[in-house]
Amino acid sequence: MAYETIKYEVAEHILTITLNRPDKLNAFNAAMQRELIEAFDAADKDDDVRAIIVTGAGRGFCAGADLSSGADTFDRDARRGPVKRLPSGAVDYSDPNVRDGGGQVTLRIFKCLKPVIAAVNGAAVGIGVTMQLAMDIRIASEAARFGFVFSQRGIVPEAASSWFLPRIVGISQALEWCYTGRVFSAQEALAGRLVSRVVPADELLATASALAREIAAKTAPVSIALIRQMMWRMLGADDPMEAHKIDSRGIYARGRSEDVREGVVSFLEKRPAQFKNKVSADMPDYFPWWDEREYE
Repeated sequence: MAYETIKYEVAEHILTITLNRPDKLNAFNAAMQRELIEAFDAADKDDDVRAIIVTGAGRGFCAGADLSSGADTFDRDARRGPVKRLPSGAVDYSDPNVRDGGGQVTLRIFKCLKPVIAAVNGAAVGIGVTMQLAMDIRIASEAARFGFVFSQRGIVPEAASSWFLPRIVGISQALEWCYTGRVFSAQEALAGRLVSRVVPADELLATASALAREIAAKTAPVSIALIRQMMWRMLGADDPMEAHKIDSRGIYARGRSEDVREGVVSFLEKRPAQFKNKVSADMPDYFPWWDEREYE
């Protein structure tokens, strides 16, 4: 598939998605929104893809929304035409044209069945940082900079970041960064637990790739898909019994699978496992176990 704003490259079971508007510091626009969703759709369907790395071309990761529309950048009525109105004249917030584009991207990443690693090579502000929150592991270059700049633009955090960010860094840190809207260093991001490590710029992709290869080479794809959704979705559970229910289904269903037999026997025989179950065909019958939500 041809893309205009991203690169989609698969090698050694690793998909690298590169935001590719380097002359604009990879600023996010409607085309990038659409193409990122399409890329994650394609990745989930491709059993050759075992892990995903997301990075940026050139000096930036993503400098946020493309502001070339000036003062109308965030005015949906001005850019897309008036949204629907209720008989009272109030906005009909169910109109799809009201939906936040960044949120559609993060919700798609959230539903992904493959592990996602952000390799943050440069500036990551606005949607450039909030899109990362639905990714599993964030590794930053020493040159990376982050900013939840919404308060300085007169808007509010988007891309479902009010759900993701406090869960990742805690409520106080999330509010400090969002209240001030300041741009901060990779070291501050590390101290605040936004990223898991900071590496020299010339080691960034190698570090992310080594981690992706470790996942791809040693683990069962169906187990990884289940683990990813179990961990993320349990962040919203109100009692550990909810986790116990899903754990029990998983242990029962996977315990009878070819993968588990191979995992145990290969361990006993002291050889690498060869997992055959596929995400595209062999997910257990209880998956997905969550209720469908509006917009999903």
